[in-house]
Parts: sequence; C-alpha cells; structure tokens
Amino acid sequence: MPSSITMSGGKLNVPDQPILPFIEGDGTGPDIWKSSVRVIDGAVAKAYGGKRKISWLEVLAGEKAFNKTGNWLPDETLSAFRSHLVGIKGPLTTPVGGGIRSLNVALRQMLDLYVCLRPVRWFKGVPSPVKRPQDCDMTIFRENTEDIYAGIEYAAGSPEAAKVLEFLAANFPKDFSKVRFGTQQSGNDWQKMLEAIGMPHREVALQCGIGFKPVSYLGTERLVHSAIGFALKEKKKSVTLVHKGNIMKFTEGAFKDWGYKVATTFFRGQVVTERESWILGNKEANTDLSAEANAKLIDPGYDMMTADQKAKIVKEVEGVLSSLWATHGSGAWKKMLLIKDSIADITLQQVLTRPKDFDVIACMNLNGDYLSDALAAQIGGIGIAPGANINYVTGHAIFEATHGTAPKYANLDQVNPGSVILSGEMMLRYMGWIEAADLIIKGMDGAISAKTVTYDFERLMKAEGDTSVKKVKCSEFGDAVIKHMD
Repeated sequence: MPSSITMSGGKLNVPDQPILPFIEGDGTGPDIWKSSVRVIDGAVAKAYGGKRKISWLEVLAGEKAFNKTGNWLPDETLSAFRSHLVGIKGPLTTPVGGGIRSLNVALRQMLDLYVCLRPVRWFKGVPSPVKRPQDCDMTIFRENTEDIYAGIEYAAGSPEAAKVLEFLAANFPKDFSKVRFGTQQSGNDWQKMLEAIGMPHREVALQCGIGFKPVSYLGTERLVHSAIGFALKEKKKSVTLVHKGNIMKFTEGAFKDWGYKVATTFFRGQVVTERESWILGNKEANTDLSAEANAKLIDPGYDMMTADQKAKIVKEVEGVLSSLWATHGSGAWKKMLLIKDSIADITLQQVLTRPKDFDVIACMNLNGDYLSDALAAQIGGIGIAPGANINYVTGHAIFEATHGTAPKYANLDQVNPGSVILSGEMMLRYMGWIEAADLIIKGMDGAISAKTVTYDFERLMKAEGDTSVKKVKCSEFGDAVIKHMD
C-alpha cells in the first residue's frame, strides 16, 4: 500500500511503497524524466525483486504549472513535498520579470532546505579537460538559505537606496566613506577630473546600488554540523571551510570562525583542526619543544609580532597541549577528521591543481555555486552533475537536475539524462535503499565505459580521437544504464 515517508527520532521511516512527488521539468525535462524514471524503477526492481516499489506522484512547477494553473509554483506542489518529505525534480524555467526570482531558490527557502548537497565524482571514460579527473572526488555542502541568495538589494537611484545611503552617511560616516560614489559631490569631483583631461561635460546622476547579505551563527551551525556528520559517517579525511573572510571579516570570516566552533563543540573527540594538528605534531617531533618555539613554527611571522600578539599565540599553543594532548596526542589526531579552512579564490585554483587535498567542502551560498560548477567541469560537465537540497532535521529533501532547461533541445530525445539519473541515485541512498543506488552507479559505469553515450560526450570523445564511441538518444542511454546493472 503506497504511503508517505515519515521522520521520527532523527531517522527516516521509508515504507516499501513510498509516495514520491516529482516535477517533470521544463524544456528538456520531459525527455530526461522519461529516461531517468525507467532507470530508477529498474534499479529498485532489480535490487528488491518487487518487494519495494516507488509510487510516483506528479506535481507541477514552472512552465507546465503556469500553463495549467496560471501559477509558477502552486501551493499544492509545496504541500506535496511537505507531506511526503522526499521528492525529485527536473530543470525549471526562471520566470522573466516580476514575482519569484528563481523557482529553485523559492523551493529551497519555503521548505527550509538548508543544505545544497553536490557530490562530484568521475566516471571512467567521461571526457574531461584535466589530466587526472579521477582525483576529483569531493562532496560540497553549500548553505542554501542565507548569503546573497537571501540578500536585500535596492536599485541604484531608487528611494530605498537613497535612504540607506543617507542613513550610512549620517550614522556611520567612516564606513560611508568606502562608498566611492555615494554622494552627488563625489560624482561632481569625478566629472571635474574628466574635464581636466578633455572629456566633455555631462550631468552626473547619483547611481549606486546597495545590497546586504545575511550570515548567521545558526545558519552556519546547521550547515557545518551536517557536513561534519556526513564526513564522519562516510569515513572521509577532511572538511574544508571555504570562505572569503580575509575581505568580509564579519560575514565570511564569521562563517569560518563559527565553523570551527561547531567542530570543536559538537565533535571534539572525533576531530582535530589544522592548527591543532601543527601544534601536536611539533610537540611529537620534539618533546622538549617549548610553547614559544612551537608558536614560532606555526606562525612564521612570529618574530615580527607585537608582544601581545606573541602572547596570544603562545597561549593558544599551551591551551591545545593542556586540553588535547591526553586525547589527541601521540599521533591519535592523525586518525581523526581534519577540519581546515581555505580562502575561496585559492580554493578554486587548488581544486584543479591539488584535488586530493579536498574531501568534504562546507561553504556559503555563492562560493558553493562557483565551486560546484567549476568541479562539475572536471568530471564531464553540468549535464552529469547531480544535486540535492536537504533539511536533515525535518527529513525534507528534493533531489534535482543541476543544469538548465535547454529549450532548443526539447522533445528531441537527445540530451544527457545523467544529472537526474544520478540525483535519483542520491535519493535512493538517502532513503536507505543502498542496493538500488549501487546498481545505478554500476549501470552508469558500464554504459559510459562501453562508450554508449549521448551527443555531448560523443562529440568530446571524438574530438580526443576516439572513433569507437557510439552516440545514442536520451532514452537509449537509459536503456544502456539498465542493461549494465546486470
């Protein structure tokens, strides 16, 4: 009898015939869904011999919803995801003009799906622009509900922007001075400079857009807690907090500091921070090492610091050794989960040059957006990259295609369904149906290794000189995945 997935005691209760809402998607969505649903159902049937079966419930969003109901995101759709907890969706069109900025963002915020989960792994044979795509095996935990995606913006020249600028000028003049063209006078000064080099006079309008981005402790706590819990469960080696805290100290920097606080508060016996590992390692290498000598090793600029700064570092060393040596010393820390941080710009370089240094990445919304697409390029592109939006507290989860709608390819049975197929694999694994999820991975591996691929991979493989590749339709690729499950 079909019934809903429920959540109790922090665990999902999944019946043998769960009702799962699905959104077919816009553009190429219908083609992709037809292929993907056969793969998902095929894996479940093969894994459980008919004992388990998904009861699919179609719900509407995007163009199909608007054409049928006049609403881009009907209340019934949100109700279905709320009541059944777990579902899946294809790519959705973002409405042009007023109203909802993004249906995907709306779903995440309305259901409080605070984790955007993006695993990145390479399948043998998939064309890649890097030499060793097999080294790219990471999982991104991207915060979904804060940062600029939940930001407040006021258009340049609007009354709202003017009020904010006036408020800053009156109450925080020192900070307001950082707004380069925030006043009419600054605009006139620039005009005079232009005239001095012979540029024609023109009227200067006060045009300065204003934006705010919220970053909270609680938002950080639940994201980082989920990332560390996942890393421990999956026996990963490290969690990297990615941020731009060197510039935005009280938002991005706070994310980093709070992330470390979450790690050392909730998981103290299972984790070690990178700086703690340096201090412990230095002491292990030389048991007679003084706290001051240890401080010099972990901070090369120690000798140029003020007395207060030096005292702070020495106190940090003494604190780590007194509180952690008994539990983390003598090499015990080497078996623990390493918590470290990395500036966003260098991270985007190092995921290319040193991908093995990263296992689980926890980051804010915008940085996660950049990183997930950059990493997808290494393993075959966005067309094969899966994703999920999850609330680990309530159990709600929507698994989704990470690519766009590609309307010019709609109804041609041509595009790569890999993103939704692998999102389905993530969904089955989340539900605890591990055997079925493993079959999808096996089927994908087999189909791609046999060089049975859709046009996007076929074009790239041939460009690399492989003439044995066979181009198949979207539906035929699904058939190939099912075939290679055996």
